[in-house]
Order: sequence, then C-alpha cells, then structure tokens
Amino acid sequence: MKIIAICAGFVRAAALFSAVTLGLTACSSLQPAARPVVYDFGPGALAPVVASRQANLPALVLADVEAPGALDGTAVLYRLAYSDTQQLRPYALARWSMPPAQLLRQRMREQLGQRRTVLNPVQGVSAPGNVMTLHVELEEFSQLFEAADRSSGLVRLRATLGEDSAGGEQLVAQRSFVVQRPSASADAAGGVRALTVATDAILQELEQWVQQVEAAPKK
Repeated sequence: MKIIAICAGFVRAAALFSAVTLGLTACSSLQPAARPVVYDFGPGALAPVVASRQANLPALVLADVEAPGALDGTAVLYRLAYSDTQQLRPYALARWSMPPAQLLRQRMREQLGQRRTVLNPVQGVSAPGNVMTLHVELEEFSQLFEAADRSSGLVRLRATLGEDSAGGEQLVAQRSFVVQRPSASADAAGGVRALTVATDAILQELEQWVQQVEAAPKK
C-alpha cells in the first residue's frame, strides 16, 4: 500500500508540473511580439526659413536619390569590419521610417532649401537662367564596427551636377564624398545617431561643393 501511495504521489506531482508548464506556455504565447523601433533623422527645422534667404543662391533641381538594392529596405544595417566586412547585417528590432535614400533626399532638400529654391525634376515651375540638376547616388549607409565595442556611422555618396542643353543634360561636375562619425554606443540607437551626424556633415560638404561649382567661371 505504501508503494501504491508513493506512486500516486508521483503521478499527482507530474500532473501538476505538466499543468504549470502548459499554463506558462499559454501565458507566454499571449505576450505580444516585440516590435521594431522606428528611427529617422529627427524633426528637422522647427521654424520656417525666411523667404528672402532663398534668393541668395541660384535655384537647383534635386533629382531622386539613387541607391543599391541593399539599401532599398528600411532595415538599420551594420558591418563587422573585424570579422567579415563584406557582409551587411540588419538589426532585428530597428527600422528606418523610410528607405535611407528617401531620408537622405528629405534632409538634403531641407539643408539646400535654407539658402535657395529647390525644385523637383518635374514641378512645372520655371526659374530664371540655366538651372542645374543635382543627382546623388547613395553608395554606403551603415554602422561599421571596428571592434565589438567600437563603431561609427559611415556614409558614402557620389554627386553629379548637370545642366540642360540642346542635346540633353550636360555634365558639369562630379565628386565623391565619404564621412564617418563615431557611435556613442555599440547598438542600433548609437548607429542611428552616428549616421544622422554623418549625414548632416556630408550634406554640409556637398552644399559647399555645389556653391564652388556655381561660382567657378564658365568654360
């Protein structure tokens, strides 16, 4: 009888353990899945640009920013330079609000529009004189890890200025830009902040170059 009682106790304990396990599994299945954190470059200008400042420089047509297929999505990407620098890896729970090329164009339009009129390629608005068109190709936009605890935001692009002529758009100038800025933390949030700072820095260099090309004597 004692053996039977002991066996019955084991059976009850096993049943109780199974019930608890099933209950925990059911509770965990009801927990909502973690959602990716969505990032952008921030709100931009918090006050309207004074209209008179836009007439200081010639009008400029800003074409759509082109990017390779790896940058078509909204994933925040990183590379491990100390392991396999040729592999782009996405963060599982970090996303941009739109593809990087669109974010870059939006930021570029804000930056350039502070001192000039910026037009879309087909806007139906005419501007005096020969208006140049700025084409930008975004080639790299990732968080680069030099070590497991050290990384930077890397932005690389190529800019081309063209001008309409009787035979079509004529090349005026072309230049490549590369900017890196250190990340404050070795995670997606640190990478996003570093990429934002790097983007603003590269756009300042781009704006200065455009002004230099405009000021250069025509051949």
